Amino acid sequence: MELYDVVELREALPGERLPAGAVGTVVHAFNDPPTAYDIEFADADGRTVAMVTLRADQVEQRDGHL
Repeated sequence: MELYDVVELREALPGERLPAGAVGTVVHAFNDPPTAYDIEFADADGRTVAMVTLRADQVEQRDGHL
């Protein structure tokens, strides 16, 4: 995955109030093992609701745009 790729959560993150399937955008990539990403989740108005660092296996890259 690369910067600004659209991703979907594979599992819910209750502590962040994010359900499985929530859609976010990669805003930073950490290439050191294990690979991880800062993902920004926004509401329908574009306001950030969560910024979470996740492992590559916690998200799935989606085709298309938000």
